[in-house]
Parts: sequence; structure tokens; C-alpha cells
Amino acid sequence: MAGTLYLVATPIGNLDDLTPRAAAPVGGVAVVAAEDTRVTLRLLNHLGLKKPLVSYYEHALQKGEAILQRIEAGESCALCSDAGMPCISDPGEVIVRDAMARGIRVVPIPAASACVTALAVSGQSTARFVFEGFLPVPRRPRRDRLDALRGETRTVLFYEAPHKLRATLDDLIEAFGADRSVTLCRELTKLHEDVRKTTLGEAAAYYAQAEPRGEYVLVLAGAPEAPDPAQQLPLPDVAARARQLMAGGMGASAAAKAAAQGTAFSKSQVYRELMKTEEESE
Repeated sequence: MAGTLYLVATPIGNLDDLTPRAAAPVGGVAVVAAEDTRVTLRLLNHLGLKKPLVSYYEHALQKGEAILQRIEAGESCALCSDAGMPCISDPGEVIVRDAMARGIRVVPIPAASACVTALAVSGQSTARFVFEGFLPVPRRPRRDRLDALRGETRTVLFYEAPHKLRATLDDLIEAFGADRSVTLCRELTKLHEDVRKTTLGEAAAYYAQAEPRGEYVLVLAGAPEAPDPAQQLPLPDVAARARQLMAGGMGASAAAKAAAQGTAFSKSQVYRELMKTEEESE
């Protein structure tokens, strides 16, 4: 009987954030697959556990067949990224896809995620958002990705490394303008945690003087919603629409109600304007 692949979320900084449910499968599996075995070894030492460690990073290069074969042979495996939920902006997505295709049971053990943690503390809109992860490094795909996001009205989340932050801020300014609101979240849950809500232009100016340190989540405000043309109609034009409906046989009250829909005006406002223009035309 095949074993189980557990997707174990690890702390994004503070090891005390590890949940008991996350620690349990790590202690019970035969092998731990790690994005970076050195990072996961520190977690195992924190838990007082000794487990065989294998790297799954190479699985993204189609060299992780041995991991799946061990699971199919009956060994359960805990998949751990360096920080946060495995498979999110992480090569673990490949091994999960292949495991499912082979009928292997995959069990998620959720906990902290840097992008959701940053969104919650950002002060930006959380109602609708889109996660972009790391932008492409080559200039052309990077520009194409940002061009596709120019009209995005949802909050946009990016990951960025410290040595690339300044260039990324410059690219974001070019794409979205210096006045676009952004929250830069750095070293979340760690000793030097820093959350800075500002604008892209102010952030670029700040980091022109200060050295970026730690891993960043950038939470970018979405573009303003395009105004509904109907919302911009003046009251006389809305009343004129009501008169057209009346000419087609609709009563004044019903015409005012129908014409007011989707505009900035109420039925009563349209009706009063309609009656006023009717009186003026007599």
C-alpha cells in the first residue's frame, strides 16, 4: 500500500509558530523532502527529531522520481518548503501534480503563508487580490507581465529578494506610476519585522538611501475601478431617458424607476426632474 505525501507548512520566520498538527506528521513519516535540507534540518533540530532528508528542489528539473517511488513503496513523506506553505511559489507544485497523477494521497497541513500574512497587515484592500509571486527576471517577460497588470483592479502581491528590490521598485513605478500605494513587508514574524505602507515613489526614494535587507512581500494597491458611464450622466439626461420610455407607453413612475437604475440618482429624483421638465414644456 502506498504511503502519504504530507504538505507541511513551516514557520515563515518564528519557529514558535509551528503548530502541533504540523509537527506531528514530520515525526511520523519515513522521510522529509526539503526545498533546502540545511533550512529544514534546523527545524528538525528545533523539534528534537532525526529524519532522513532528501532535496525536492531537483524534482523541478525532473530528477525527483525517487521520492515518488519511495511513497509508492509504502513510505510516507513530509514535504517542507524553506518557509510557509509548500508549493506556493515553490517547486513542490511539481511533485504534488505528479503524485496526484499516480494516485498518491496528498494531505495538506496548513499554517503560515507569507503572502496572506502580508496582505492581512498591509492596510490595502483584502476583498479581492491576485498573487504574482516573483516577477520574471528577463526584461521582456518581466515587462510583458507588468503590462498585463496595468489595469488590474485587485490588490497585487509580489515576492522579492533584497538585492533585486530597487530595480523592481523602478519597474513598478514605470508600470503603475510613482503615486500608487504599496506596502512593503519585510522579515515577517522575525526580530526585525517591518511593515511600511507608502507609495512606490516614496519607497524607491527610501531604498535609494537605505540598504534593502531580508525577504520582501510587496502588497500593491489595484488600479482604480473605471467609472460606470451611466453613473456620470447628469440628471436632465436621465430624465430625458425616462421621457423616451414614457413615449413607448410606460407610466411616469415606472419610467423614472427604470431610467434611474445604474445611475447616481434615485427614482424620486428622476421623477421630480421629469415632472419639472413636463411642466416647463406645457
